[in-house]
Amino acid sequence: MNTSEPKGAVTAEEAVDKAEVSISRHRHLSRFWWMWLLCASIGSVLVSIYVIFGVGNRIGTYVPLETEYFYLMLGMLLPLVFLLFPFKSIAPGSIESGDVPWYDVALAGLTVALSVYFIMHGNEILQDGWEFLPPVPANYCAFVMWAVVLEATRRTGGMAIFLICVVFSVYPIYADIAPGILQGQAVSWELAGAFYIYGTESVLGIPMRAFANLVVGFLVFGVALQYTGGGAFFLNLAFALLGKFRGGPAKVAIFASGLMGSMSGSVITNVLTTGVMTIPAMKRVGFRGTYAGGVEACASTGGVLMPPVMGATAFVMATFLEVSYAEIVIAAIFPSLLYYFGLFMQIDAYSARYGMKGLPLIELPKAWDVIKDGWYFVFVLVMLVVMLLHMQREAQAPYYATATLLIINQISAKHRWGRARFLEFLMGVGRLFTELAGILAGVGLIIGALMLSGKIGSLAYDLVALAGENVFLLLLMGAATSFVLGIGMTVTAAYLFLAVTVGPALIHSGLDKIAVHLFLLYWGMISFITPPVAIGAFAAATVAQSNPMKTGLEAMRLGSIIYFVPFFFVLNPALIGRGEPLDVIVTFGAAVIGVVLVAGALQGYLVGVGRMTAYGPMGWISRLLLLASGILMMLPGGDLVGYEHSTLNLIAVAVGVPAIVMTWYGRRQSSRVERG
Repeated sequence: MNTSEPKGAVTAEEAVDKAEVSISRHRHLSRFWWMWLLCASIGSVLVSIYVIFGVGNRIGTYVPLETEYFYLMLGMLLPLVFLLFPFKSIAPGSIESGDVPWYDVALAGLTVALSVYFIMHGNEILQDGWEFLPPVPANYCAFVMWAVVLEATRRTGGMAIFLICVVFSVYPIYADIAPGILQGQAVSWELAGAFYIYGTESVLGIPMRAFANLVVGFLVFGVALQYTGGGAFFLNLAFALLGKFRGGPAKVAIFASGLMGSMSGSVITNVLTTGVMTIPAMKRVGFRGTYAGGVEACASTGGVLMPPVMGATAFVMATFLEVSYAEIVIAAIFPSLLYYFGLFMQIDAYSARYGMKGLPLIELPKAWDVIKDGWYFVFVLVMLVVMLLHMQREAQAPYYATATLLIINQISAKHRWGRARFLEFLMGVGRLFTELAGILAGVGLIIGALMLSGKIGSLAYDLVALAGENVFLLLLMGAATSFVLGIGMTVTAAYLFLAVTVGPALIHSGLDKIAVHLFLLYWGMISFITPPVAIGAFAAATVAQSNPMKTGLEAMRLGSIIYFVPFFFVLNPALIGRGEPLDVIVTFGAAVIGVVLVAGALQGYLVGVGRMTAYGPMGWISRLLLLASGILMMLPGGDLVGYEHSTLNLIAVAVGVPAIVMTWYGRRQSSRVERG
């Protein structure tokens, strides 16, 4: 058999093309509009490089103001929203005609004209205070741009986020008649429009700042990694390393989807890229369709929480908190490892319980052949991590990594791009930029509204008072709000909304700021695997050809650790590596043991003990005791919990030992019956 092209291997082109066909929401543009998208894609990358690397200072050319840079990025990307995204959304997998209606052409042209106007008056906007007192023509331009941003948000983010943006953007105008804690001082329409468009705390605020200064480079790197075959490499490597073990294809999904999700930042893209390979393989070795879909949904969801890239939200978080991205990455490592370890242990327990086998060796790629063929993907990722964590060059690191990746890729005769593939890569970058820019501009309106109304400061105190200064109640309120917003908004949009509303209230209660923001991020992700919405699980169900709701419920059980971990690390930041080294080691070690116990209880098989089923009521009682023991072992001690960590561990042991004894006794009795 040819080991360089094993039966189980997938190529870069297959992985990318299958995903693009499945998730396309865009028009199939004709050549003219296609060229516009191509030019905007190249232009936005070049402008970003020019600003981030300080080219203007180095060669003595024009150095734009930060606001001029943001307006230029909006001017290149927002018009593309009206070319790429139709007025009415199209069903996934369908392709609309390349003919762009006249009204979309008009909107695109209008957006370009407005952006040019803002750039030309960049100095005046800052020096003359247009944020509060613009000239009359500028006021009209601000109103039009306000409407353009809202429509761009509707097309890219959907109706839910559009309605939220509309309500919040008009809120300061009617704040005097708002109920309860939302009541405030009203402002005029003119002031609101000027503040949103000309100020630096709304459309040009934190979301756009993070996008233009940090996210752009990582998006380019993520797309380059996909188009050069990074996704196929990690998928093949996972098959080579894990495919032969019990439940191998499911373990492959964890490894491959975790890495791919970190790069793509999209749960749905992740499901439809790796899932088309892992789900059929899981079903082939005996996994139910609902279980296979649940595994892929959980693995893909966790990828967005996994360093080193973590999608766009982590960069927005770093910008919002004014901390280095490296600090976010280090904190996120611990809970993401616990999540994936919990998923791995559940799959292993399920496979052992039902006698699942791995794939035949002859059908799997060989690890050495895979590494030899794609070693440079590992090299580039290591290079990126070193530049991020050691050299602290967050904005520039992805550009160096992308350049290195593309150079090595072009040297390789086997993987070298032709002209067509290079153009596809640029188009992929342009589409990704366009979608994210449309969403983030709209989210900027929400933040601007809270800033303008003055509620950004008082809301924290109002929420704390509403919760009766009860930290646990406030956490439950934050979790519930995050979950609900995660249903109708993108993760980044939901996180930003909560970061300016609920976040300050939780921090004011004495909780660690990074732990709080990671808590909000985690709970914003949970809706992807939790019915009745569970869009990640539903996407996986389409690949698995299984019942969507049952797949969602299976994903909810498999990903159960994600419901506990955010509460644990926000109550004790040692679980995100923030504390004394010994405290971190003890807390994390106990959490690992707790995850093993919880996984065993949920799947009915405990490593080293065996099956915990088929013993009647005794089996269920032992599983419930084991679940309680695992949760207690994971729960970090501290002042907020009211118990020391050692005390909780002792209680966990006292609850868990009887569960194991009951399992042992039940197995012994069952063996006697079988022999008798």
